[in-house]
Amino acid sequence: MATGEEDASVVPQVELLKLLEGIGGGKIGMDCSITPLRQKDLFMVSTTDFFYPLVDDPYMQGKIGCANVLSDLYAMGVVDCDNLLMILAASNEMEKEERNISTRLMIQGFNDQAESAGTSVTGGQTVINPWPIIGGTASSVCSRGEFITPDDAREGDVLVLTKPLGIQIAVNVHQWKNLPAKADKYQSVLQHITEEEADQAYRNAVKSMSRLNKNAARLMHKYGAHAATDVTGFGILGHARNLAQNQKRSVDFHLHTLPILRGMAVVDEKVNSWGLLRGVSAETSGGLFIALPSESVKSFCSELEQLDGSPVFIVVARGDDEKGNCVIIREDYKLYTKYQQGVLAVRLGGPKRRVLACAQTRCRTSCYESLETKSVLISPRMIDGVWA
Repeated sequence: MATGEEDASVVPQVELLKLLEGIGGGKIGMDCSITPLRQKDLFMVSTTDFFYPLVDDPYMQGKIGCANVLSDLYAMGVVDCDNLLMILAASNEMEKEERNISTRLMIQGFNDQAESAGTSVTGGQTVINPWPIIGGTASSVCSRGEFITPDDAREGDVLVLTKPLGIQIAVNVHQWKNLPAKADKYQSVLQHITEEEADQAYRNAVKSMSRLNKNAARLMHKYGAHAATDVTGFGILGHARNLAQNQKRSVDFHLHTLPILRGMAVVDEKVNSWGLLRGVSAETSGGLFIALPSESVKSFCSELEQLDGSPVFIVVARGDDEKGNCVIIREDYKLYTKYQQGVLAVRLGGPKRRVLACAQTRCRTSCYESLETKSVLISPRMIDGVWA
């Protein structure tokens, strides 16, 4: 059922900005639309999303599709979804029986995930299409205190990421394994990681994509989060950049750690580059990228890890020294050795792009866009670790 496409479903961020010229101020909005209602002090928070098959289990595809839609609400701190509509396309390139079975399983997975999130599917739209598609529209009626506008990040905040990166690579490697046309690619992968490591990365990716960000949304209120977004199609750099541009204050985000599923960094570097090490590799149903007060981050991470049973990663930490960023490494992870001695740092800001420091002579900065007064600094002292 998986497409085998490496990234066919997301319009590149730079291209999208051009398409949006003259609409909504010509900028990419944040995760949800927030609309004041006629009733006093009430707001409609809504979002929509859908995508093509990523995994070869239609039931899990449905679960991931639902988690992906709800994640936009969670990124705004909205814990409860009041209304969920399903967007569904059944493939006309499948045999009828195959189509009926896979479509039914996608619907079941979507519905089961909705129930686990405490909501239900109340309607939607279904079409026949060459590609099987799953997604939906999620909305909630909220008072002012039930959502967190993603515009209040402050100097000294610590930024955390609630899921690892490398989903796109893990999924594609798994697809290559089963596609004769990609046999050479898969054999290239096996020169750098074992088949079991590739399979484990895929299992971890599926587990990550299907996990709801609901607990993180609830704890954002408890621990006073200042801003958040979820990391999906534009990669961590694209979404961090978008978040920085939407802040009320002039702030820089210094990303010093990229937590990556074990083995996916070397595949990205040696076999096929999706831009993972530059922060631009697409993710699906990714983690929340949250700006927290420094005094709250330890408790936030500890409680969320207990609730979700999965690690939370500090990707931006403020130290006491003037340089302002320290590397936080969990004891059960290893530092990716290539960057132990060097820091790749590309600053996005000002009228021109500026490379502050680069330990790699082949560093490419052409994919980065200037951000006027807001900037994102990415220094990949990466964690390439075991995650399960």
